[in-house]
Amino acid sequence: MNYRMILYLLGYVLLLLGGFLLLPVIVALIYGEGDWASLLLTAGICAALGGLLLLCKPKQRRAMQARDGFVVVSLSWIVISLLGALPFYFYGATPSYLDAVFETASGFSTTGASILHNVEAVPHGLLFWRSFTHWLGGMGVLVFMLAVVPLSGDSLYLLKAESPGPSVSKMVPKMRTSAMILYGIYCAMTLLQICAYQLGNLFGWGEISLFDSVCLTFGSAGTGGFAVRNDGLASYAPYIQSVTTVAMILFGVNFSIYFFLICRKFRLIAKNSELKCYLGIILFAVALISLDLTLTGGYFPSVGQTLHHVSFSVGSILTTTGFSTVDFSQWPELSKMVLMSLMVIGACAGSTGGGIKVSRLLILFKSARAELRRLLHPHRVEVMTMDGKRVSSDVIRGTNAFLIFYLIIALGSMLLVSLDGMGTETTVTAVLATLNNIGPGTSILIGPAGNYANFSALSKVVLSLDMLFGRLELFPMLILFRPSTWRKH
Repeated sequence: MNYRMILYLLGYVLLLLGGFLLLPVIVALIYGEGDWASLLLTAGICAALGGLLLLCKPKQRRAMQARDGFVVVSLSWIVISLLGALPFYFYGATPSYLDAVFETASGFSTTGASILHNVEAVPHGLLFWRSFTHWLGGMGVLVFMLAVVPLSGDSLYLLKAESPGPSVSKMVPKMRTSAMILYGIYCAMTLLQICAYQLGNLFGWGEISLFDSVCLTFGSAGTGGFAVRNDGLASYAPYIQSVTTVAMILFGVNFSIYFFLICRKFRLIAKNSELKCYLGIILFAVALISLDLTLTGGYFPSVGQTLHHVSFSVGSILTTTGFSTVDFSQWPELSKMVLMSLMVIGACAGSTGGGIKVSRLLILFKSARAELRRLLHPHRVEVMTMDGKRVSSDVIRGTNAFLIFYLIIALGSMLLVSLDGMGTETTVTAVLATLNNIGPGTSILIGPAGNYANFSALSKVVLSLDMLFGRLELFPMLILFRPSTWRKH
C-alpha cells in the first residue's frame, strides 16, 4: 500500500472540493443571503487540509496499483461527503451533522434522498451546492481530477473504481484525454439542457428562472433528483417536465455512445445491444403502467397526460434520477411493482445512472442461457458475445460476484433498517432506493411527497453507506473492509 500517494491524491481532491465551494459562495452573495459564510469557511477548511496532505508527495515515483486506486476513490468519496456536509451543519439547515452527511452523501452519490422538510426555506447558496454535488458526483470527482491534474502512474485504476459498469476502458490511448472527452461531453449536454429550459421563457412554453434551470440540470445530468421546490417538478409547465424527461433518458445512456456519435461510428451505435435493451425497457414500462392506470381509472383525465407523467416517472426511476411530477406511491400495485423493478435494473453502464445496470443484466441472462444449453449438451463449447465481441471470463466472473455482494448488502441493510419498524414496503424500498441511487421509494413515507427524516441514526448511517456502495459499484467500498488491503507488501 502506497500511503503517501493515497494521502497526496486525497489532498488534490480536497483542494478541488474547496475550489468548487466557491461557486455557491458567489451564488449566496448574488442573492444577499447569509449562507456564504458557512460555505466559505468550509472551502477554507478543505483548502487547508488539502494543502497539508499535498506535503505527503511520494519521494519516489511508483506506478499506481489496483489496490491503491480503489482505496483512493473510496476514501475520497467518504471524505468529500463528510466535509461537503459542513455548510449545511454550520448554517443550521439540518437538525444534526449526521443529517447533513446523509444529505451530502445523497448528493454526491446522485441518490436524491433527502431529510429536508421544507426545501424552499433553504437559502440559494446551499441549494446550489446541494444540486451541484449531483453534477460533480454524476461523472465523478476523480474523473474531473484526471482531466485537469497530470498524474504519474497508471491512473486507469481511478477511472475503473469510479465509473459505473462491469468494465471500463479508455476511449483514446491517453487516460487524461479520455477523462477530458468524458467531461467535455458532460459539460456540453449540461449547457444544452439549460438552454432548452430557457427556450421555454423565450417562446412562452413555460416559465423557469435561470437558477432553477441550472439546479434542475445538475439533478438531471447527474441523475440525482434534488429539486428546489417542495413539490418536485409538479408545479412546472409540461414543457419543462418534457425537457427533463428527455434529459434524464439521455444521461442514462453510456457516454461512449456519444463519443461514437461524434466520431460518426454509427454502425457501432446501431448494433449496441445495451442501448436497444435500455430503450426497449423504457417503452415496455411506459406502455404497461399507462395501460394499468387507464384500466384502473381516476388518475389522469386524458391518455396524453397519462403518457406524459408515466414517461417522466419511468425515465426518472430507470435512470435513478428520482425527480417526480406526481406521487406515484398512490398508484396501483402493478405500477408500483414495475417501478420497483426499474429501481433494480438501473441505467446503462458508463452513464451517470445507478442500479445494477442493463449491461450486467444482459450478461447474467446470456450466462444463464448458456448454462441451460450446457445442461442439454454437456460437450458443447459456448462463447458469450455482446455486440460481436467476446465477453471475457473476468467480466462474467465479476458480474456474478457483483450480484452476490449486491444481494448480501441489500439483505443486510434491510435487516438493520427494519429495526425502525417502518413497515416492509418502506424498509425494502428505502434500501433499494439508496443502494440503487434513486432517492424516493414507492411507499408513502419515503415517496415523492415524503422524506427520510424519520429514520433512526443507525438507519441513516446504513442508508448513507448504501448510497456510496451503490455509486461506487460495491467493490471499491468492500475493499476498505479487507484487513489485507492495509498491509504493506
